[in-house]
Amino acid sequence: MNTIHVTNGDCAADALTNALRLAERTEEVIALRDDLAVGPLRDIDESPVARAAFWRQVSNSPADVEEQLESQLALLGRLARGEGQLVVWHGQSAADQLTLRRVAYHLRNAPQRLNEAKLKFDDLAIEAPDAHSETVRRPDGATSVGMFSPRQLLAKLPTAAPISVLRISRLALERQEAKHSSAENRRLRDNMLVSGTWLDVDETLLELASSEWQPATRIAAGAMARRFDFLLSDSVAFWRCRELVTAGQLRIRGTPSEMAHAELRR
Repeated sequence: MNTIHVTNGDCAADALTNALRLAERTEEVIALRDDLAVGPLRDIDESPVARAAFWRQVSNSPADVEEQLESQLALLGRLARGEGQLVVWHGQSAADQLTLRRVAYHLRNAPQRLNEAKLKFDDLAIEAPDAHSETVRRPDGATSVGMFSPRQLLAKLPTAAPISVLRISRLALERQEAKHSSAENRRLRDNMLVSGTWLDVDETLLELASSEWQPATRIAAGAMARRFDFLLSDSVAFWRCRELVTAGQLRIRGTPSEMAHAELRR
């Protein structure tokens, strides 16, 4: 039977596809493209409306996000109905761990098909000619599959292993708990998912801003390097900057809809 590899995000999927090519393997790689660490999850399996509204707000775009989210749900359904083996690749980050738990929930009735490949912080030290620079190694020890190069992932291919039925049940339960909480975001602490708000992110953005004009990109990058127990993306950082501008806590030189080209100050 065919093996399908599942990752969180296109960057991770591209690197893993190249790793499989280096191993002369033609197995399929599927990217799940929703950062589950942020935004509402409650109706994620029933309706994409609330989550699509959140992502439109984050991206400041009228894009048809509903269609993308519906296609992701259909993809999960196809994986659950299949017969081949699945390998979920995950690092130590909230988004990767939530992706693992989401797949575990959908595969809970076929546990014999579910496998995992774990990527730890120490794995970033795997020697490979295409390894990324030291800047990818975060002080908080967080990892995502997208941080690893194809040859580093090639070295981890033999580590893929089945997940026990008991653990799949626990992962599925944790996924449901995260789904039904009303959290604004979700954090990974000691391998446990906990609920969070935007307060600490906003406070960090305000701290990084000053009385002098700075590029919004510099402020966002500074926040992205901080520890929040989830990996803050640039799009979410820019969104929070826009929210702070709207609230009158930051001043802007430029337009909020083009935050990447704007300057900010307190």
